[in-house]
Amino acid sequence: MADLYLKNLESERKSLWATCRLKGLARDTPERQRIAQIDALIAEHKAKK
Repeated sequence: MADLYLKNLESERKSLWATCRLKGLARDTPERQRIAQIDALIAEHKAKK
């Protein structure tokens, strides 16, 4: 069965990353902070398996 939680996190991360790259956003912006938060959630979720 597909892990929808993980797919949603990765999709949101990819979308935010594309936005940041397009706009050239710095590290301390809310978008970049959310990417770091998503990375932590993904790592935590994969560690549970």
